[in-house]
This record gives sequence, structure tokens and C-alpha cells, in this order.
Amino acid sequence: MSNNQQIIISGLGGQGVLFITKLLAGAAMADNLPVLTSETHGMAQRGGNVISYLKIGDFSGPLIRPATADALIALKAESFAHHSYFLKPGGLAVVNSPRPVEDDKYNVFSGDAAALAEKAGNARSENVAMLGFFLGAVKDDTHVFSPDSLARMIQEKFQAKPDVAAKVLSLLESGMQLYHSR
Repeated sequence: MSNNQQIIISGLGGQGVLFITKLLAGAAMADNLPVLTSETHGMAQRGGNVISYLKIGDFSGPLIRPATADALIALKAESFAHHSYFLKPGGLAVVNSPRPVEDDKYNVFSGDAAALAEKAGNARSENVAMLGFFLGAVKDDTHVFSPDSLARMIQEKFQAKPDVAAKVLSLLESGMQLYHSR
């Protein structure tokens, strides 16, 4: 991955799509990188599709055209099925699924972030586990996302609740380990 990144984050309303988009955008901005974001909401409050666009680098508009995204973070396997068309050929997809998700056109990695979040005692935090899974997948390929900058964003977000920050950081690390142990 290059320093110019186009990333789609996709899931259902209530899964934290916008939360992880804000964390990634904040971490990139903390590293003085230009950032554009945009999102579309389906029936978000009723579990409808939510898709977020994150562009890091020199771009003039926030939307990502089909077949141009460098990466997709799919918080559900269905999200990959619905939004993989945004990926460029060979693009990276990380998919929250207990079963392997395969597609010959893309570089797809699947992991059970839901089980990790449940094991950590907060089933609603699978988005953080997926964020860690994504970081594990891109760690060797990019310098765009600094785990240290992301950790600072999490600590800032939860500065009034240091115990929550510690749990979120631990789950983020577990997600990275999930990627490396596959």
C-alpha cells in the first residue's frame, strides 16, 4: 500500500463503522496526513447497511469509485458481499467471519472478531478487533497507519475512562494477533 489510501469500512448500523473510521482518520491526521471522510447510512438504527469512505493522501473529493479502493474492512461477511466491488483488483479485504471468505480478484483475509470481542467480555467491540485485524494485515505493507498514533487516539477518546481505554487497546492488540496467528 502507498501513502495515498482509499479505504471502505462497511457494516451494519450499530457495529461501530463510524467509530473506527474516526479512529483511523484521527490517527492519520495526528501523523500530519491529509484526510477526507464521508459516509452513507441505510437504515442504520435498524441494522441497515452503513458504509464509510476514508481517503488518506492527496485527493480532491471524499467518495470512492468502484474498483478503486485499496482496502475494505467488512464488519460482517455480508458487508464484503455487498461492497467488494469498490476494491481494485488485488485490493486488501479483511472480513469478520468465523469461516474463510474467498474471492479470486482480491487479497481477502477473514477472522472471527466477534469471538475475540466476546472472549474479551464485550461482544459489541468486534469493530475494534477488526480494526486490529486490519492493522495486522497492513502493518508490513504501509506506513500510513501508525499503531502508536492509533493508540493515542484511543487514549484521547477514552481519557475520562482509562479502564475502558486499556480494554480497547488490549482488544486492538488481540485483533492484530488474530491476523498473525491465522
